[in-house]
Amino acid sequence: MIKVSILYPYRENGRFDVDYYCGTHMPRAAELFGTSLKGWSVDVGLNTGPPGTPPPYVAAGHFLFDTVDAFYEVFKPASDELLADIPNYTDGGNGKIMISEIKVNV
Repeated sequence: MIKVSILYPYRENGRFDVDYYCGTHMPRAAELFGTSLKGWSVDVGLNTGPPGTPPPYVAAGHFLFDTVDAFYEVFKPASDELLADIPNYTDGGNGKIMISEIKVNV
């Protein structure tokens, strides 16, 4: 199982519409990815550790797939629509993508 994470760095005074991202963008991505998608989630950053410190990332979206190839197969045809939607929830541009292999999931 692999996880595709899109990490949005925290920026002082940056705009990130969590409600839109969680309620519109991510569900649309899930719809476009279809049955190849095994699950998805969103994390919203709170802090770096000590209370009152900004988080390194304002949000992270995660998608689960069986293989990297399964992700690329569904992402390529959906990419134009998903990338065009980014300005609707952030003024920070594209997030940083990390594809990882899940070794433990309890």
